[in-house]
Amino acid sequence: MNILVLNGSPRANSNTKAHCEAFMEGARAKGHEVEMIDIAKMKITGCLGCEYCHAKGEGKCVQQDDMQKIYPVLTQWAEMIVIASPIYYWGFSGHMMSLITRFYAIGKPAATKYAMFLSSGSPGVYDAPISEYKSILRFFGATNMGIITANGDENKSEAKLKELRDFGLSL
Repeated sequence: MNILVLNGSPRANSNTKAHCEAFMEGARAKGHEVEMIDIAKMKITGCLGCEYCHAKGEGKCVQQDDMQKIYPVLTQWAEMIVIASPIYYWGFSGHMMSLITRFYAIGKPAATKYAMFLSSGSPGVYDAPISEYKSILRFFGATNMGIITANGDENKSEAKLKELRDFGLSL
């Protein structure tokens, strides 16, 4: 399976990135093709709501930024997407939110059949992001493969990293 990991953490050595890498290690060991995109390193602005993509653009966004590099991977290659984001103030990182709003141009990516949500944050902050993740799943028509969260001492703990590696191996 082709798996696209969208890492929304802006920090180079973040808990979220460590979790992504552990998951990817397990998935690759199982034989899956895995690509991670660090979206905070890219220039991706939020949706303008201009409707160009649906009126004249035939699914193409009027904005010409780094999202143009992600669209083909998302629509033609990725059978599974992993939305990985720290939780800031009860929501995805700003980088992840900009990317998510840009899904609007493509509608339902044909290749994507499965999704997963990885996150790190404080206790009690996951309700809204999990609800939004589930809404994305319904919109894409994708099957939820799992939701794994971590907070406090769980972050980067050997037990959490093993859980993520094992989850990748289980696919």
